[in-house]
Amino acid sequence: MNHTSPEEHDHVLLRTEGRTAYITLNRPKALNALTHPMALRIDEALAAWEHDPDIETVVIQGAGERGLCAGGDIRAIYEDARTGGTASADFWRDEYRLNARIARYPKPYVALMDGIVMGGGVGISAHGTVRIVTERSRIAMPETGIGFVPDVGGTYLLALAPGELGTHLALTGAPVGAADALLCGLADHFVPSSALPALARELGADPVHTVLERYVEQPPPGELAAAREWIDRCYAADTAEEIVTRLLATDVPAAKVAADTLLAKSPTAVKVTLAALRRARRLGPLERVLEQEYRVSLAALSSSDLVEGIRAQVIDKDRDPHWSPATLEAVGPAEVERFFAPLGDRELRLAPSASSQEVAW
Repeated sequence: MNHTSPEEHDHVLLRTEGRTAYITLNRPKALNALTHPMALRIDEALAAWEHDPDIETVVIQGAGERGLCAGGDIRAIYEDARTGGTASADFWRDEYRLNARIARYPKPYVALMDGIVMGGGVGISAHGTVRIVTERSRIAMPETGIGFVPDVGGTYLLALAPGELGTHLALTGAPVGAADALLCGLADHFVPSSALPALARELGADPVHTVLERYVEQPPPGELAAAREWIDRCYAADTAEEIVTRLLATDVPAAKVAADTLLAKSPTAVKVTLAALRRARRLGPLERVLEQEYRVSLAALSSSDLVEGIRAQVIDKDRDPHWSPATLEAVGPAEVERFFAPLGDRELRLAPSASSQEVAW
């Protein structure tokens, strides 16, 4: 049962217009950061609309001008990690189930990925059927910067990106714009941000493919296509240490910037992220990867780097985290393996949905 306060209830606005249902994340001052009650409310709405013959399409969007969703509520995770609570584990269990539902949704699920879309924001958009980016889109999985590891199916999505582009984005946490999101398979179409209100409105009356034909354009040029050579060569290395060595050995300034960026992240998170991505490529469907991410997330919750990373980036904002261990070389295989240990009766077990056939629209 979803017990939410009236204020929490207003954090997700639901409405229907014509044959379309609209979800609006409504915490603009918090960049629409996702909370547990919000995830539950979205999941309940999707469950109801799935079997509603009057609803053909679902649209998700963010209130305000700054973005769809900046991710999960980091301050809440910080307090939970400091006190050894279970609120984050409970949230992630329901959030990852929601991510799986979105990926298997039997009706067109249209995500308007305008502005900032990070972490949990990627989870409620990039698994959708139709993912629309704009010239304002900044999409990222920045978890290594707070001592965490990409979750919400992020390791699944990034493992599927061409070559080693996903490895680069996961380890450095670098944001991408519209063209690069399309290249990496995180989005499907580019539409100018000024056209989104009209597009969303017309989806209430016309089928998705008809509306898209009116609005889809070519995005401004990206950066990653031209960087594929050094990214693929450097990030194909077997270890994080070797990746850094290769990046520093290139004569490309952007590669050296990537090395410096990577070295500023939590060494443990970087190594676990690399292992998680490589394992995700072998795991198969999204559900198996989400189950792995749940193990990793719970292990991260008990690590000192998560508390320290959030402190440095969000609480004190001194941008000076003191990681432990402090270097990649000091993080041994046993420490990495700890993040993948089975959880016993706490495992997240997701069965591929009976509605997991391809969406026809």
